[in-house]
Amino acid sequence: MGGQMGVIYASTAEAVAVINHIYYWGDLHYSTFVGPDRAEDMNPAGRAQRLGIPFSMHSDASVTPVNPLFSMWTATARKTMSGRVLGEAERITVPQALHAVTLGAAYLLGQDDKKGSIKTGKLADFTVLDRNPLDVTSPDELKDIKVLGTVMGGKAFPAGSIGENESAPANKAP
Repeated sequence: MGGQMGVIYASTAEAVAVINHIYYWGDLHYSTFVGPDRAEDMNPAGRAQRLGIPFSMHSDASVTPVNPLFSMWTATARKTMSGRVLGEAERITVPQALHAVTLGAAYLLGQDDKKGSIKTGKLADFTVLDRNPLDVTSPDELKDIKVLGTVMGGKAFPAGSIGENESAPANKAP
């Protein structure tokens, strides 16, 4: 088992993958910064999943834009800006990616008893999407799902009323 995660004990580890770096910086990591072998091993969400290590994903804002659907696409496709697949063995499935940005994130924050899933007794804060991410026929569709609105504290907010509504960063993502 290669890379840094190969030396972590799965029973005590937790991980956060800065997954958007695969798309935005993967080509430079591959060619310039760390070389092909180490670049293929970056943000090993697939390995964390196989080892049973709880993980979530984030954008490393403001280094890359905040967009959980884009992060899900990056984790499932692992494509760089040039289209290179970087670390095919580290891809995860759409359901695994959805878990990472919802219940996985809440768990790592120690708030999975309050957030991360819709369940009696938990906060009912959620995002309304134009389609179910679990119904996509290809992971490439994830980055094109539109946010219609958000419900926070029982109050509905249409998309764009809190922040910018983009399915992918303008002029930066495929």
